[in-house]
Amino acid sequence: MRRAALLTVSHLAVLGLGFSAGIYTLPLLIAPPAPDGQAVAAAAQGATHTGQFRRDLKDSDALHWGEGTVSVSATRVVLQGRLAPGPDYKLYLSPAFVETEAEFERLKPQMQRVGDVKTFDNFIVELPAGVDPARFNTVIVWCESFGQFITAARYR
Repeated sequence: MRRAALLTVSHLAVLGLGFSAGIYTLPLLIAPPAPDGQAVAAAAQGATHTGQFRRDLKDSDALHWGEGTVSVSATRVVLQGRLAPGPDYKLYLSPAFVETEAEFERLKPQMQRVGDVKTFDNFIVELPAGVDPARFNTVIVWCESFGQFITAARYR
């Protein structure tokens, strides 16, 4: 009886670890190729503002972080840097800097969701027509599926 319980617990633990590893690695396996440094530099050339994603934000941790330079123009947001891999990342523009999930949830109605982030080494996200980045001052990466803050950068 004790052996059966031990085997059940050990098998469930291994199953849980495998599932967790799959959630973490699946976005890496299905991600499109990231834009190279030359494409990112060219896309960032017309930027009117820049900011920095940093790993030391309050709700950033070992699995949820970003680092690098964010460039914002009238037509796109560009990251020359890296993000922790994860599923269902969305890019938001915010009227105020946030660095926690609670702050994000509180201000979300005032934010503008601008697109999906599908790569983790550099990205270029085109702004939808009618979005004016001058109405905002912060870029945020948010995991929509898990309601998880990833990173933010104040750009003005």
